[in-house]
Amino acid sequence: MPTAIISHVECRQHSMHDHHPEDPRRTDAISDQLISSGLDLYMMYEEAPLVTREQLMRVHDQDYLDRLEEMSPDEGQDLVEVDDDTAMNPYTLQAARRAAGASVKGVDLVVSGKMDAVFCNVRPPGHHAERDKAMGFSFYNNVAVGAAHAIHAHGLERVAIIDFDVHHGNGTEDIFRDEPRVLFCSLFQHPFFPHTDPESDRDNILKLPLSSGTGGAELRQALDEVWLPTIERFQPHLIMISAGFDAHREDEMGHLRFIERDYQWITEQLISIVDKVEDCRGIVSVLEGGYSPSALGRSAVAHIRALARV
Repeated sequence: MPTAIISHVECRQHSMHDHHPEDPRRTDAISDQLISSGLDLYMMYEEAPLVTREQLMRVHDQDYLDRLEEMSPDEGQDLVEVDDDTAMNPYTLQAARRAAGASVKGVDLVVSGKMDAVFCNVRPPGHHAERDKAMGFSFYNNVAVGAAHAIHAHGLERVAIIDFDVHHGNGTEDIFRDEPRVLFCSLFQHPFFPHTDPESDRDNILKLPLSSGTGGAELRQALDEVWLPTIERFQPHLIMISAGFDAHREDEMGHLRFIERDYQWITEQLISIVDKVEDCRGIVSVLEGGYSPSALGRSAVAHIRALARV
């Protein structure tokens, strides 16, 4: 069964300051690398729908959503600063609605059995968005919206979210820390932005803080010993991925030392769990970080190739 790529042209219209690392070239780098690798011939392509208010309110407070709408600038107006490195232009929320909507559509495609795996090539990213706070380039928590949709619209009882971005997925933890139906596993460089507690006091929250300079060998040992057995015991009905590629050794955003093969390996291990768990429907992966265009494109394609099993 083919793998789907979900995206939308409106995701390119969100932009912040000149030279800001989170820019439209990111999704272009992935699309270009898919074409140059020939992998695009194996993909199905779908347009991201607009997320609904109801879908957003499963993970975000109503007052927060209202506040974002009120802050959003009209066409022709200047950027509105949300924090020191996060800003909205007149097209930001529309792009964010597409990004969150892609996650919802990905869940629908996989849970219905139409696809085994989906990659959402969207922006802005989402895993730093908390229930009532935008930060870290994030406005709506895309992967959280998809996971909540899987639970509330499709009745899935167990969803595992795997976050391999160089930064801790603080927003996803904030949203699901008291939700036993979600197992959230986040690896991240520590100490580093967003400077959250590297320890967990919840059984459904697994954290893997990694010191600067950590490479693939250490990563594989840690995942083999702790994460992968825990995810398999959880028996997820769906696996979702916050796919950040900024832990690559060429990405100046962080100081980890991953390469393309490491992202492929992580993905293959998660596919192995899908195959072992009888009721697991598949994988929905959503783009998070990755700010070196070449490394991002190569890493994402290694990830997508593993998802597609080609």
